[in-house]
Amino acid sequence: MSAELCRIQSKAMQRLADAELLELRYKMERALDQSNAEQRKRERYCRQQRQVLRALSALNAHEQQIYELNNDKDQIMTVCKVAVVNLVMWTRDQYFPSSYAQATWQRLEPFFKLPGQISWERDAVRVTLRPFTDRQLNHDLIALCAQVAAAPAHLPDGRRLLLTIGAAQRLSLDVSPH
Repeated sequence: MSAELCRIQSKAMQRLADAELLELRYKMERALDQSNAEQRKRERYCRQQRQVLRALSALNAHEQQIYELNNDKDQIMTVCKVAVVNLVMWTRDQYFPSSYAQATWQRLEPFFKLPGQISWERDAVRVTLRPFTDRQLNHDLIALCAQVAAAPAHLPDGRRLLLTIGAAQRLSLDVSPH
């Protein structure tokens, strides 16, 4: 019985050992799969890092000189634009007819771009403006000249500003007969 008992115990121990080895083999395969997955992840990260490094070296190779902007001129131009807008709005409020109280630059622009002639006199500066071809604008121009005459504008040197409307220029078609 002892030989038979030894053989049974031996077989039981063999089965326990086989079961333990099977469990260890399963754990080893799982660890190997995890290790391979981590290795693939590391290789993917390394590949991405190499691509980024190549892109950075390409950027460095084609790098352009960057210059610092000097905003001083822009700031001066902004101040000048604001000053001109304020001057135009002040002129609109002081001298234009009441129908121009809410006028924007687009409506006032024809008056400021109106051609004419400037005469410098001892006590005054006379600006003779060419009339518009539009009847309503001419009416407004007459009201503007009257308002400047009623509330005289003086230049910084003390001379008075006089606005007058000149004669409309007419085309002359003098053609000598052949």
